[in-house]
Amino acid sequence: MATESPAGELGAFAPAFSLPATDGRTLTLDDVRGEQGLVVVFMCNHCPYVRGALPHLVRDAQELAVLGVNVVGISSNDAAAYPDDAFERMVEFAAQWKLPFPYLYDESQQVAHAYGAVCTPECFGYDAALKLRYRGRVDASRNAPVPDARRDLFEAMREIAKAGEAEGPQFPALGCSIKWKAGR
Repeated sequence: MATESPAGELGAFAPAFSLPATDGRTLTLDDVRGEQGLVVVFMCNHCPYVRGALPHLVRDAQELAVLGVNVVGISSNDAAAYPDDAFERMVEFAAQWKLPFPYLYDESQQVAHAYGAVCTPECFGYDAALKLRYRGRVDASRNAPVPDARRDLFEAMREIAKAGEAEGPQFPALGCSIKWKAGR
């Protein structure tokens, strides 16, 4: 069942984190931030919405890096209930897709809770001061990439890198719900 993200609390600061990455490092918020901004994408391996948006997210991450905006992916799903999202599978997924950004594992799910993430893929776009300026989708892609879709995330982050905020529309993310551990 698809879940839609709520509107973002624009202006909120990015919560700090320190998480293991698929490349063997442990990375913090300060390690992944870009000079002009940061996009935090809650994603996972098994979600068809992630797989549908991923070709465009990879392209956009490469182009945003040139603008000084970094991207980081975070998986917070309960791997015990969803073994396809286990850390070892994340390593394989990152290599298979040649992700041009770090892919981090939030095993405790504390980071997803701190950000208020609800679905995958869900994008949080921050300015150079790490204030939230965009919350929503990559683009209109769902289970498959939509050719020539408006680049919602990219366009917003390009404006944020240049002017500090995004003037265009912000469409909610739509995807699989984050798979919370029992009792969460």
